[in-house]
Amino acid sequence: MAARWCLLLLVTVLAAATAARAGAEKWEEWDPVIRMPGEKEPAATRGGEDEEDDGVGTRWAVLVAGSNGYGNYRHQADICHAYQILRKGGLKEENIVVFMYDDVANSALNPRPGVIINHPEGENVYAGVPKDYTGNQVTAKNFYAVLLGNKTAVTGGSGKVIDSKPSDHIFIYYSDHGGPGVLGMPNLPYLYAADFMKVLKEKHASNSYAKMVIYVEACESGSIFEGLMPEDLNIYVTTASNAEESSWGTYCPGMEPSPPSEFITCLGDLYSVSWMEDSETHNLKKETIKEQYEAVKERTSDSNSYGVGSHVMEYGDKTFKGEKLYLYQGFNPENANVTNKLLRQGQKTAVNQRDADILFLWKRYELLHDKSEEKLEVLRTISETTMHRKHLDSSVDFIGKLLFGVEKGPSTLQAIRQPGQPLVDDWDCLKRTVRIFESHCGSLTQYGMKHMRAFANICNNGTPDTAMKQASISACGSYNSARWSPLVQGYSA
Repeated sequence: MAARWCLLLLVTVLAAATAARAGAEKWEEWDPVIRMPGEKEPAATRGGEDEEDDGVGTRWAVLVAGSNGYGNYRHQADICHAYQILRKGGLKEENIVVFMYDDVANSALNPRPGVIINHPEGENVYAGVPKDYTGNQVTAKNFYAVLLGNKTAVTGGSGKVIDSKPSDHIFIYYSDHGGPGVLGMPNLPYLYAADFMKVLKEKHASNSYAKMVIYVEACESGSIFEGLMPEDLNIYVTTASNAEESSWGTYCPGMEPSPPSEFITCLGDLYSVSWMEDSETHNLKKETIKEQYEAVKERTSDSNSYGVGSHVMEYGDKTFKGEKLYLYQGFNPENANVTNKLLRQGQKTAVNQRDADILFLWKRYELLHDKSEEKLEVLRTISETTMHRKHLDSSVDFIGKLLFGVEKGPSTLQAIRQPGQPLVDDWDCLKRTVRIFESHCGSLTQYGMKHMRAFANICNNGTPDTAMKQASISACGSYNSARWSPLVQGYSA
């Protein structure tokens, strides 16, 4: 009997302890609502010591620099700068995924080893940036897997993905070269608009985020979303340019303001530095998405004159433009009382993205000693690059004339569809056409991405693959692609 009473007493004590623990856990769950005056909510309930209990869940970000080479310094500078802004805004490192080739900071051409700046008077933005996906890991495939939160589909890298939940907010920023319907990647193939759209729809269908904001810096970046971006995915997008124009590099040698004299390349991109310098000089708990869009649009358009600049565009769901930016970029307490004015002098000049690499090569050539082997090598590179550019332009033009006639060829290839229509109806046809062209005429390169519209129009006119192949052979049969061969460079599609 005594043993039975002891056992009953023990069960009662354990039950009471369990109830007390459950009650404590329940109390902890509701503690953020009822707490002593001046007492801060526990970090665990705030989503981390840098985040607030503001009902937005976790803030996530994906930052992508889609190029490589010191001549493209500005893209990695943009991405590193964005990382610093988000970290100061309270986003945690584990919630920010960074894609960059990482060949700029420690390049032999970098006058400040281990340092990257994004403004002539800027601080080092490279410090502390995680190396999530670098080198040959910077691919469209990995980008898609990261965005979808698919760890098993990622190849190499840190394995970090956007493991978001239904209440979370996502910010994506992409800086690179582009062309109609495509965004660049240092490892081919390129990112194609239809593939990206498929991923965004899949992400939405998974019910793994509340809202998403996407910023894209690239030539013809509007073409990635024009006629393709639905309004019901809870995704708002802005792009550096519309579907038919270039975006612009800035803080370039010989321009105003110019980078420090030891730099021979552009430090940033016009649209990119516009939104980042705006974020750094505003209270993001007060500034809305719409207000930043309007400010960036004015600066990127050269005060709406478009003397040097582009048309900043917006796509997708515009119903939440009135939301505050801190929901996506975080909030830096140091900006609580800022005067909302740019702290540094903005740019007065810019350079077309597709000419920035030539500018870099010429500046490098000018600085080298006369008659040095390195100077002769740079001159050969300039010559080969410009010759291949001319070859691409003339070959595409000739193919158009072979397919559609001398008079109609150029206008057919350059035709721009009505607003609201996608670049091409059959994206698989576009990819096949690009591969056929590159097989016979050499790699498109960053410059040749501008001809994607021509290939899209070849598809839109129902041209058979056999006809495209024959035209490409006729146009490029005698061309020695050498270093420009897709067997060396890789295929763009």
